[in-house]
Amino acid sequence: MSESTYAVVGTRPPRHDATDKVTGRAHYGADFQLTGMLHGFILRSPHAHAAIRRIDVSKAEAFPGVKAVVTSADLPESPEQMVDIGEGAMPLSYIRGNMLARSKVLYKGHAVAAVAAVSPHVAEEAASLIEVDYDVLPCALTVEDAMRDGAPVILPDLRTKEFGEQTGRPGNVAEHFRHVLGDAENGFTEADLVVEREFRTATVHQGYIEPHATTVLWNEDGHVLVWCSSQGAFTVRKATAAVLDLPVLRVSVTPLEIGGGFGGKIRIYLEPVAALLSKKSGRPVKIVMSRQDVFEGTGPTPGSHMRIKMGARKDGRITAAQAYLAYEAGAYPGAMVAPGAMCVFAAYDIPNVVIDGYDVVVNKPSTAAYRAPGATQAAFATESVVDEIAENLGLDPVEFRLMNAAKEGTRRADGPKFRRIGCVEVLEAMRNHPHYRAPLEGPNRGRGVAVGFWFNVGLASSCTISVNSDGTVNLLDGSVDLSGTRTSVSMQAAETLGLRAEDVRPSVGDTDSIGFTEVTGGSRTTYATGWAAVEAARDVIGQMKERAALLWETDAASVEFDRGVFRAGGRSITFQELAAQLDETGGPVVGRGAVNPSGAGGSFSGAIADVEVDPETGKVSVLRFTAVQDAGRAIHPSYVEGQMQGGSVQGIGWALNEEYFMSAEGAMLNSSWLDYRMPTSLDLPMIDTVIVEVPDPEHPFGVRGVGEANIVPPPAAVSNAVYRATGVRLYRLPMNPVAVMEALWQKESEPGGGSLHSDAAA
Repeated sequence: MSESTYAVVGTRPPRHDATDKVTGRAHYGADFQLTGMLHGFILRSPHAHAAIRRIDVSKAEAFPGVKAVVTSADLPESPEQMVDIGEGAMPLSYIRGNMLARSKVLYKGHAVAAVAAVSPHVAEEAASLIEVDYDVLPCALTVEDAMRDGAPVILPDLRTKEFGEQTGRPGNVAEHFRHVLGDAENGFTEADLVVEREFRTATVHQGYIEPHATTVLWNEDGHVLVWCSSQGAFTVRKATAAVLDLPVLRVSVTPLEIGGGFGGKIRIYLEPVAALLSKKSGRPVKIVMSRQDVFEGTGPTPGSHMRIKMGARKDGRITAAQAYLAYEAGAYPGAMVAPGAMCVFAAYDIPNVVIDGYDVVVNKPSTAAYRAPGATQAAFATESVVDEIAENLGLDPVEFRLMNAAKEGTRRADGPKFRRIGCVEVLEAMRNHPHYRAPLEGPNRGRGVAVGFWFNVGLASSCTISVNSDGTVNLLDGSVDLSGTRTSVSMQAAETLGLRAEDVRPSVGDTDSIGFTEVTGGSRTTYATGWAAVEAARDVIGQMKERAALLWETDAASVEFDRGVFRAGGRSITFQELAAQLDETGGPVVGRGAVNPSGAGGSFSGAIADVEVDPETGKVSVLRFTAVQDAGRAIHPSYVEGQMQGGSVQGIGWALNEEYFMSAEGAMLNSSWLDYRMPTSLDLPMIDTVIVEVPDPEHPFGVRGVGEANIVPPPAAVSNAVYRATGVRLYRLPMNPVAVMEALWQKESEPGGGSLHSDAAA
């Protein structure tokens, strides 16, 4: 079917779950109830780094209303193994250690013990009676602290892996890797201009509205039933079974509606603890995190220390690039520096590149994915240097990027060669947009641009489609719906079957009712689960052709199908008409689709930002913002635009305000919505969106995932705009009023320094 004949793809039907969401009928983690249910509370460490000498739970166990208390002693012992946690693998001992601390606590907020009681208040009161004897140890809170000589050792058994080999060297650097393309030294020699700058970014949180919540029943037959807020039911099943030393057959997970995740609800934090409490008490146990626990006890994004060096000739060609990326892993290895290294220079065709990545443990919560994990930090650094080079060469910043843009055939330093991509098209759309050429009048204002990349993933997805007698269909898949994917997946099935979107009734299955499906993350769901739906729809069509052939007493191979109509030998029958005769032609039709695509087409995104800087306070106001992104094919344009706007808002927050504000002792001092400053609608302009469509040739409809690339360029675009407004480049995020004023004061103290200025040039 050609693009011009699409009847469903590219339209904007209502969400299938819209009514339940807006009326409050949708059930989220905290809404779930079971008869006889208890409430759990987790006691967390007040220290960032301390040895546990003793835990006494006797007073908590004796407290009225308490039915169970657990510590790490209740976790089973089993041989070490690597366990897939949905964003890579982690040693089982680390996963268990993060569930309930054993010999040491590694960050403030580290879970130590848990209580189940008749009410949340009784559980919290009883938990306060647990006595823990700590031996407080020095802490390391940044990669620079953790990498220095004499730094406190956070994980005694950790040995540095370097260039893929174990060194046997103890310390806080879990891994040092390197990507090399060409000869960087010669590339810098060829350059007429070389710029090298150092950058730092703070730890930030995904900021989902719904806290983590789970309910678990360890049934009397030994089966563990889990209902939770998660981005992947099968990942929860696999990790929970591993922690509890159970076969996956004995763990069933039902995903409930999810109130935001952005990557932060892939890992497990509560499920095994609630399971142990349920086993001890003989009753179902629900645990709902407080907001403070979410900030201090779940996985934020890594802070970073980076150095970027780039060289270019006078004609504007980039000849070499070098990156030093040191990312915080938190308490356990897994700092998201690997994807950062994959993306740091991916927007450019650079012949000579060297990238060094460092995965560094620190005394903070173990980091987790956050929308293009690792790429936003890297792009902030790279795009700031690219902007500076363009200015020094006297070139338009978008034109300079276009001169060096990655395209089909460009090889990344980490190995892959790009297939068909839309980097050039995104930059051309930015250059041609009215925002880019619009005058920017007034003092202390500036315009900045940036581009970013996310590679996207495919991975395994499953789907079934059942045909109803009236010609409608029921669709069941295994992907948690974070952002309207019930509808975007259903639309691909409807297009394939020649139906309307509203003729498909989608639902998300539990781990017992649908085939294995990877997490909703990596910008994979509309791409991969949509592909599975297409395969299931094709299976339905194949079976329906056999039914039509049976009616017409002909060969199924002679039956053709197009736009919802079966034809053969001059006869025709609609999908709906044939569905009404299924009972007479053999019974139910159920189509199945299971895919595991690799090499998903990456997505490029660009941002144009106008800002105004208050010279008295340092406050940065975003006046106008335009997001541009290659969606491959926009299945539901409204959802694509929503993703672009949401990622842009989060990127702006990352740029200007958001951070874990830490004390010297390792305590987060702003772990509430009052103090953790995220942008609201009052802080933002309307965000314009431009959807670019460069179809992925591998996908049935050309889809590219769009959930992540949009968060990558905003911090750099805002930073470049702040420079245009002030004449000062900032190399640290967030660029809050204090940071801006300090930079301005430093500028004024330098010879030739001055006040803010207006520079409306893009």
